[in-house]
Amino acid sequence: MMDAFKISRRRFLTGSAVTAAGLSLTGCFDAAGDPKGSVRGVLETANSLTYRVQRLLLSSDSLAKEFSESEIRQDARANGTVDPQDADYRRLAANGFADWRLAVTGLVEQPLSLSLAELRAMPSRTQITRHDCVEGWSCIAKWTGVPLAFVLDQARVRSNARFAVFTCMDSYGGGFTAPVKYYESIDLVDARHAQTILAHGCNGETLAVANGAPLRVRVERQLGYKMAKYIAGIELTDSLDRFGGGKGGYWEDNGYDWFAGI
Repeated sequence: MMDAFKISRRRFLTGSAVTAAGLSLTGCFDAAGDPKGSVRGVLETANSLTYRVQRLLLSSDSLAKEFSESEIRQDARANGTVDPQDADYRRLAANGFADWRLAVTGLVEQPLSLSLAELRAMPSRTQITRHDCVEGWSCIAKWTGVPLAFVLDQARVRSNARFAVFTCMDSYGGGFTAPVKYYESIDLVDARHAQTILAHGCNGETLAVANGAPLRVRVERQLGYKMAKYIAGIELTDSLDRFGGGKGGYWEDNGYDWFAGI
């Protein structure tokens, strides 16, 4: 009976996300892009409902399934940006990211500026998990990195912070719109989850450029577009309004759900 409940819960939660994303990728895209339109209102209501139900049904410390080494069938599949051409990124990559630093700012008592070497020296977690993409594919890989909660503790997050916003070094977009820097966000429940890590390694090797070097976030209980790559900063905030289009992420600004729990 419990297994049936888990399956039903997963279908309910992911169903609303797929429905909303489907609207934005079909003829409803233009209407969904109108911040004052009725379609956008429906999408945002569905997203809010998904988020509230997920938080009610899923305890804050429940873990995503982890797998054995034998279940890794391929290299970690890369998607989205795989080779950023942004000048600042190319400069850092050319020097092996020796000059790159992660800025942790915003609603913190102790802002941080961390090198890749400093992050690698911190306590780490390795987990073999499945990446589920909104496009319908999945891939099992082994990720190694610093628990985000550990970094947040070093920064001493203020009590009024609600979200962690990831700023990235890759630009996204084109066509009818000018490219913009990718960004994403999660709430502090997911930010402090045991499996949410700042990954600097994949399948036993240094994180590859295609997979987000020098650093990407893994949020194992959400869909892949939440797992920002090429991270340059983490800002703690009480509101998402002033970032990008105010919806919490690049894809969210283009009609996707902010909460992509699975």
